[in-house]
Amino acid sequence: MKWKGRILTSLKIAGASAASIAIAGELGLSYSASAGIITVLSIGNTKRETFRSAANRGLAFLCALALGAACFGAAGYTLWAFAAYLFMFAMLCLCMGWREAIAMDSVLITHFLTERSMGPQMLVNEMLLFLIGTGMGILVNLHLHKKDAEFARLAEEADGQIKGILRRMSQWLLKEDRSEYGPECFERLEQALTAAKLCAAENYNNAIFDRNTYELDYMKMRERQSVILREIYQNIKSIERLPEQAKQAAALLGRIEQDYHRDNTSAGLLGELDALLGKMKEQKLPESREEFEARAILFYILMQIGNLLEVKRDFMEERLS
Repeated sequence: MKWKGRILTSLKIAGASAASIAIAGELGLSYSASAGIITVLSIGNTKRETFRSAANRGLAFLCALALGAACFGAAGYTLWAFAAYLFMFAMLCLCMGWREAIAMDSVLITHFLTERSMGPQMLVNEMLLFLIGTGMGILVNLHLHKKDAEFARLAEEADGQIKGILRRMSQWLLKEDRSEYGPECFERLEQALTAAKLCAAENYNNAIFDRNTYELDYMKMRERQSVILREIYQNIKSIERLPEQAKQAAALLGRIEQDYHRDNTSAGLLGELDALLGKMKEQKLPESREEFEARAILFYILMQIGNLLEVKRDFMEERLS
């Protein structure tokens, strides 16, 4: 799939560039090949990126024309005049965040230096080259659209990794020997979250008029949960003696794993957690230091589980409000 995407993108760039050169040539424009280069530089990865880049370069081009006219008018069509223009234009672009416009717009300004003229005919020529190249770059990216099915698949994969982590926690919490309980599952989760987050960002940037941030917010919520899960894992590893309440905590982790899905509000699970904490407070105090430390860690684990559930509850409440 990666190679298929690379081939299609390469074909899109080559075809659009060739079309720009052909259009500029048919219009009898000088330096028609520059239209193709502008197209290559104008094609972004997403619609939003392409439109933003085109707008920035358009503003930068107008500034380049003004600076070029001032420098060439003051010092003639000389190397020193072009160097002065380039210095001022580069400073302007760097200050305004138009870095990508420096090379493209300056190539067009070199045409004035070569022709030793900024007359009306040359101005129209360069403006048309810019419009053709930029317009073609926008046109070939209009087909880009949100990949809802792709995000759903990647988000489900990340959710599946989290469910697996919860299942392993419920099992390893009840074992005395946890030497083989490693963090490999978190590496897989990180990869799944990164892939889903990139897809969410791409979907958002391909929806020009849709400001819905649900997918981005969803992945931020899952990332926050992954941080909490790592902390729970570390605390499970640190328990040296199992208190009798560990069975109840493991059972709760198992129920969280079973009920773990995108639309769960976590309200019921938070109620179960509160009930479990209430029972623990009613039980007799630990009789040894080891038991006290183990119950303290277990209590902290339950607090972290509460944080885990609250992150999802808050997310759902915000989306429903």
